[in-house]
Amino acid sequence: AAEFPPSALQESHPFTVGDNKTYRGYWNAPLLPHKSYSIYFQAVSRANGEIKIDCVRVATKGGATRKPNTEEPEKQTDHTVKIAGVIAGILLFVIIFLGVVLLMKKRKLAKKRKETLSSTRQEMTVMVNSMDKSYTEQGTNCDEAFSFVDTHNLNGRAISSPSSFTMKSSTLKSSSVQNYYPDENHTIANEANSLVQPHSYKKREAVDVPYQTGQLHPAIRVADLLQHITQMKCSEGYGFKEEYESFYEGQSAPWECAKKDENRVKNRYGNIIAYDHSRVRLQALDGDPNSEYINANYVDGYHRPNYYIATQGAMQETVYDFWRMVWQENTASIIMVTNLVEVGRVKCCKYWPDDTEIYRDIKVTLIETELLAEYVIRTFAVEKRGAHEIREIRQFHFTSWPDHGVPYHATGLLGFVRRVKSKNPAGAGSIVVHCSAGAGRTGCFMVIDIMLDMAEREGVVDIYNCVRELRSRRVNMVQTEEQYVFIHDAILEACLCGDTTIPDSQLRSAYYEMNKLEPQTNSSQMKEEYRTLNMVTPTLRVEDCSIALLPRNHEKNRCMDILPPDRCLPFLITIDGESSNYINAALMDSYKQPSAFIVTQHPLPNTVKDFWRLVLDYHCTSVVMLNDVDPAQLCPQYWP
Repeated sequence: AAEFPPSALQESHPFTVGDNKTYRGYWNAPLLPHKSYSIYFQAVSRANGEIKIDCVRVATKGGATRKPNTEEPEKQTDHTVKIAGVIAGILLFVIIFLGVVLLMKKRKLAKKRKETLSSTRQEMTVMVNSMDKSYTEQGTNCDEAFSFVDTHNLNGRAISSPSSFTMKSSTLKSSSVQNYYPDENHTIANEANSLVQPHSYKKREAVDVPYQTGQLHPAIRVADLLQHITQMKCSEGYGFKEEYESFYEGQSAPWECAKKDENRVKNRYGNIIAYDHSRVRLQALDGDPNSEYINANYVDGYHRPNYYIATQGAMQETVYDFWRMVWQENTASIIMVTNLVEVGRVKCCKYWPDDTEIYRDIKVTLIETELLAEYVIRTFAVEKRGAHEIREIRQFHFTSWPDHGVPYHATGLLGFVRRVKSKNPAGAGSIVVHCSAGAGRTGCFMVIDIMLDMAEREGVVDIYNCVRELRSRRVNMVQTEEQYVFIHDAILEACLCGDTTIPDSQLRSAYYEMNKLEPQTNSSQMKEEYRTLNMVTPTLRVEDCSIALLPRNHEKNRCMDILPPDRCLPFLITIDGESSNYINAALMDSYKQPSAFIVTQHPLPNTVKDFWRLVLDYHCTSVVMLNDVDPAQLCPQYWP
């Protein structure tokens, strides 16, 4: 295979297939004399987040019955001329097409949102349709093109399972996830509104970061991810179970420093401590040679060495060390994926102030708190004695991870990841990520963040080898099989749904565009998004609604197909004789407040009392009714 930039194709040049040379990272492997080959020319156009690929077979080489170099010169020349002619024709078409696209781009900057949503919808539709359509429905030419694309990833490289690979940035971005992150203008606007004079960060150059890929665990194309996860969940998730159990469990590298007697008090858990080779070394304090240890490890990001620091939740004994590390590493973002107390156990001490606190020579001042339904963003002004500067450091605190297991869906965590990306300044130091032990939820956040970057730039994800790489830097990263499955589901949701937020200033135009019918499909983007929403929304199981399905509660349900899950139930508190504490209702989050709404059915004649118990118990001040009173439908007037 070979790749040429448009500038190299302005004039026709002879090209030898199989000359054993490398072109822009692609090896043009020698051809075997007695093998048959089909030779394709593929043109790729990328503009405005939209990718178009045209593929044509230009030649077929049959197996030779004699030495390849005995071919008649006239046939060789004729063969070369034909190839050159086809290439020149396609090149001319591509050049004209790119010229038109670039012209249109200048006229459509104001419609960037439309193009973004359109690109996401197109890739999403392909992924959904691939689960229920066969390529055999296509024509002969399409079959050839699809067979070629099927054996290659989205940038034209053949899929293989080498002993190792390097995550190299590709100029082709997967359209299914390239719109997942907010645009750079949003980040710049946020920085312009900074509450503290911006700190000057050195630019951190991206580099190649190798992930060792095994023969049995190659990277998965984004376009194949839905099918892959579906297969892995067959037979009660045997595929995921087998993969997760193949990870090395426990210590895999020396951690002598962490085991020293003077450092044991600095470790929250005795079995989750810092490896020597990747641990963060603090600058030793004067007169204290043992002050350089903290239970924290560097972890590489996508093309970014030491992009993260995985650490435990701070202890009272280590709060000062925590802020020393944040200052020393030039950190601008702290990610917290635990609550202070869970199931009655302290998971992390409160290492930040409500106003101002001085930790020896470091002063931390809380200057802003943004409360949202699933996470909190706290902004601090941090200064160190003698440093003569004030830094703005944000803490992103995800509060919706349940005490046991994983979040029911990944939507909130994906929005959290997106917000971190938009707020973290370019060139800042390592992002500090912690839960309680700094292994399970911390690993989940990092893998999701890394794999979304990889999917965006390469069109593939390699979750298995990413987890394995993280475990080489810190023990037991991603601690449970349930977390491992959740990571896959989260990345799939991000790839299928993308970022559906719309700036309020663009809502009118976006709504108009989303409702426009496509002539070829007789469908609209609105319909496609709704179809995707239905597909990614899990169906409630019987065990999810066990309380609503109790025999004593049957008569309290208007429809047995619309039942509240146990995890969302607002249990009634006010005692009313022998009546139960059940009502067919569910707690719902608003944008900024968890459990801000209670959604319920119109009271049945036998549940009017329960309805008013609900209003009283949960201090409701507003009741919104969206239907008419209709006694015939058992919708009575429930007020005096």
